[in-house]
Amino acid sequence: MQSVLVPMLLAGIAIYALCKGVDVFPTFLRGAQNGLQTAVSILPTMVGMLTVVYMLRASGAIDLAAELLAPVFRLLGIPEECGALTLLKPVSGGGGLALGSEIMQRCGPDSYAGRVAAVMLGASETSLYTISVYAGHIGLRGTRYAVPAALCADLTAFTVSALFVRLLFPI
Repeated sequence: MQSVLVPMLLAGIAIYALCKGVDVFPTFLRGAQNGLQTAVSILPTMVGMLTVVYMLRASGAIDLAAELLAPVFRLLGIPEECGALTLLKPVSGGGGLALGSEIMQRCGPDSYAGRVAAVMLGASETSLYTISVYAGHIGLRGTRYAVPAALCADLTAFTVSALFVRLLFPI
């Protein structure tokens, strides 16, 4: 059934477009052109964010900040090994996955830290990256409450991740 789903969906869209009198190929070409223009317009923002992530990782700033915030993370129930992950995940999904993989290799996937890292990766979003790409694309200068709200949501996701791992997988 799954192998037929996508072709059936595409055929259904084409039939609907024909019934409505839409010329499908020129419409597709316009959409592809708009998509390419969007990709080109967000490229500088993406390059800037990737540069920031690599600089933070290479300089050790993420690890230093995680060490400084370790008492706060401990108070929230977040394991020390996941401190850097809580700081990097809102900025970079790829960087977050790399840190999560390191945590699981170092501590083990069935360890408390490994399980918390896995749940954190699935429960949070690359909020700063997403906001910067969208705001950069539309030329928005101020994000008002978007960044604080997104960071509060990420902190909530990280804290609740640790809580649920403790509840569902008692140590």
